[in-house]
Amino acid sequence: MEITPLHNVSLIRSFWAFPLPHPVLQLLDMNPVEAPHRDLRPALVFLSGELIAVPIPLEREEVILGRSLGADVRVNDSKASRKHARIEVREREGSTIDEYVLTDLNSRNGTFLNGQRISSQALSNGDKISIGDHILRFELLDEIDREYQRQIHRLISHDDLTGLLSGRSFFSELRREASRARSEGRPFCVLMMDLDHFKDVNDTYGHLTGSHTLEELASSIVNNLRSGDAASRFGGEEFAAFLLDADIRQAMVAAERIRSEVERYDFSVLKKGATVNTHKITISIGISSFPEDSDDPIELVEMADSALYRAKHEGRNRVCAYRDLSSEELKRHLPARP
Repeated sequence: MEITPLHNVSLIRSFWAFPLPHPVLQLLDMNPVEAPHRDLRPALVFLSGELIAVPIPLEREEVILGRSLGADVRVNDSKASRKHARIEVREREGSTIDEYVLTDLNSRNGTFLNGQRISSQALSNGDKISIGDHILRFELLDEIDREYQRQIHRLISHDDLTGLLSGRSFFSELRREASRARSEGRPFCVLMMDLDHFKDVNDTYGHLTGSHTLEELASSIVNNLRSGDAASRFGGEEFAAFLLDADIRQAMVAAERIRSEVERYDFSVLKKGATVNTHKITISIGISSFPEDSDDPIELVEMADSALYRAKHEGRNRVCAYRDLSSEELKRHLPARP
C-alpha cells in the first residue's frame, strides 16, 4: 500500500500558514499557571492508506475494525477480514484509568501489534496496529493534537488552491461510495468538468487572474452540490464531482445549473493596469451514471471524461451524457434529490 510522504516543502510551509481555530489559539496563549488539565482522549490515527493522518476517536465501549461497510473503523484493504479486530474498553483493577484491549476476531491474515501477531493485548500510547497493508497508531490525543492531525490530513487530501479534494482523495471517496451504492442499490453519477479556452485567460490577464478564476469556479461548483456530494480538482482547469442518490436526469439538471451559473458569472481580473475588472468564461461537462453505464468507479470516470470530450467536440459550453437517454428516461417523473 502506497504511503503519501510529506515531501513537498511548500506543503509543509503552507501548514504553518494555515490558521488554527480560536480554541486552539487560546490554549497556546495560556501561561503554565492558567493551562488547564490536558483532556487526553484515545484515538486511532491512520499511518498509511486512503485515510492517512485521519484521527478516529475511540468513543464507544467497543469498536470493530474491518473491511465491512458496517465496521466502526473501515479498513478498505483486500487483506482485511470483514470483521477483523475489536478494541474494547475495560476497567483496570485498582485504577480509575480504563485500559483499551485489542482483540483479533479470527481474521484470515491476523492482527499485528508492533510487528507481532496477537490474539488479545492491552494497548499503550504509540502502539502500531497492522491490518493487511494498513498501519494505525493508538494514541492519547489532547485538543491541539487532534486539530494538528486534522490539518495534516487536510493538507494531504485537498488541493491547496481551491480547497477541493485532490485527485487521489476523490478516487478514494468514489470507491467507498460505489461500494455503499452497490450494497444499498442506490444510484449516483460522476461529472467531469473542464473550463473552455482557459489558456486565453492566463495569456490575456496573467496567471494570478487564472488562479483566482479556478478558486471562484471551485466555489461555484461547491455551491451547486448537495450534502454528501464531493468535488475535486484533478489538475489544471479540470474538475470532477460525484452526486449521491442521483440518476442521470437529476445529474443533468445539476450539471446544467453549474454550466449556466459559470456562463453568467463575472470572474475577477486581478491584472494591474487592466482596462476591465471582470472576464467571462464557460465550462463543458460530461456525465456518467451508476449502475446503468458501469458499476466500476474508475470506468465511470473514464466514461464521464469521454462525454466531456464529446461536449468539447460539439462546440463547448454544454452538458453531455455518456449515452443517449431513452424516451422512457426522458418521460420519467423527476423527483427531488434527497
